[in-house]
Amino acid sequence: MKPALERLGLTLPEVVPPVATYQPAVRSGNYIYVSGQLPVSDGQIVATGKVGAEIDVDQAYDLARLCAINGLAAIASVVDFAEVKSIVKVTGFVASAPGFNAQPKVINGASELFGEVMGEAGKHARSAVGVSELPLNVPVEVDLIAELNVSGTTYLA
Repeated sequence: MKPALERLGLTLPEVVPPVATYQPAVRSGNYIYVSGQLPVSDGQIVATGKVGAEIDVDQAYDLARLCAINGLAAIASVVDFAEVKSIVKVTGFVASAPGFNAQPKVINGASELFGEVMGEAGKHARSAVGVSELPLNVPVEVDLIAELNVSGTTYLA
């Protein structure tokens, strides 16, 4: 994973501290459950507003990508990446202006980042959901589930 991140010119940030009473990621058996990640960089929310109004699809795509990077950082706070077998499930929430229905295009930012970083192990099931509001007025939130490798074989690039 680290070579793939470096090749893409990316580094994992510090884990975004929770804004309420929860953990950024929790291990349960062979899975890591990652709480909803917001578009935060250097401790600051990058953008606020509704997609399809204040935020356009391209900007929201980039924000979903940032959420995914923050999700990887949350995983790294719980386990060594050599233990990660794959990303199993991604759920993306898009704060949508009335009439906006391109949520899948937005959440592609997260899905494509996982594929770039993890190759085949980044392919996952997914939901892209339009909502009226998200915490702190962010336009995008992404949560995910990762499966851990129990055989000792590393699956990531």
